[in-house]
Amino acid sequence: MPAPGSASSIVAGTVTGHHLLHIEGHSRTKEELPNGRCVQSRPFTVGGLSWRVWYYPNGAQPECADYISIFVCLDDSTAAAERPEPFRARARFSVLDRDGEPVPCHTHTTEVREFSGDSTGYGFDRFVRRGFLEKSEHLKDDCFTIRCDIIISEQLRTEDRAAASPLTPVPPSDMHRHFGDLLVTQDGADVTFQVAGKTFRGHRCILAARSPVFKAELLGAMREGSATGACVQIGDMLPEVFKILLHFIYNDSLPEMEGQEEAVLAQHLLEAADRYDMQRLKLICEDKLFRHLDVSTAATTLVLAEQHHCHGLKEACIEFLKSPSVLEAVVATDGFEHLSKSCPALLKELMCKLAAR
Repeated sequence: MPAPGSASSIVAGTVTGHHLLHIEGHSRTKEELPNGRCVQSRPFTVGGLSWRVWYYPNGAQPECADYISIFVCLDDSTAAAERPEPFRARARFSVLDRDGEPVPCHTHTTEVREFSGDSTGYGFDRFVRRGFLEKSEHLKDDCFTIRCDIIISEQLRTEDRAAASPLTPVPPSDMHRHFGDLLVTQDGADVTFQVAGKTFRGHRCILAARSPVFKAELLGAMREGSATGACVQIGDMLPEVFKILLHFIYNDSLPEMEGQEEAVLAQHLLEAADRYDMQRLKLICEDKLFRHLDVSTAATTLVLAEQHHCHGLKEACIEFLKSPSVLEAVVATDGFEHLSKSCPALLKELMCKLAAR
């Protein structure tokens, strides 16, 4: 029998949070705020404290007039009685690309410093050279986004830990891998699909377990493809979309997709997810479409959200269109022309909401 033991741990924890600062109308902020002048973000909360980001489009100091300066500070509106005890924290600022990901060469992290109730701003005088940003793809339609992450250091503490077990650790579930192997090998496949001339094989029970629509079609009283050699015909769907749909059904995840391909396929997958009542896939597609939301996709994404009852995505599109400069650019796209012709009621609703805001 193994000898008894004990264990403890020294924990150096952190509390983290972030705020997205959208600059809509960069050229106007540059014109209206000279060197040394800033505009503050709305207050946001991290670690139970209220913060603001200070944005200087023409630099905070004369020697950095060619740069955008960025700082974060505790919100001045915090009452004196609520001011925190001194604590240590650091901040990270990032310019985001069109996919909403930090640009590595424009991501900067401050050193850890002590904050208190009267702390001043902390950040970078030379965050990004303004001329470089204006020539880059990150500034689109006079808009770009800065992400501010705040990492607060917690007090060091000790905790008890369970002593190491002599047993072999239980590995994570690999059920998805086994089901994925079934799709690849087609062992035991008992149903065939025809999609625009392409043939796919699957397993009735797995498809039925993942989609109530497949369950009705494949196991119900009027089930399809039950005769030997018969095929289920799938209309109005691209073969590559059906292939990804099957991958998700068996693996509970999507295959790797890149850039514009992901945005286009997410539109088709949203339609497929709604068609087969697969709510988790539908939410994943909504998230991907939200991440690719820009001037070129806003109108078509809004139409999709309306047609497939994606209320959160619809509101995100309307929020994106509230900027006059963005709306003007979107109106010039083919997608907006499609919106106005195919969904006049939606166009009326959009105009009413924008006017109210």
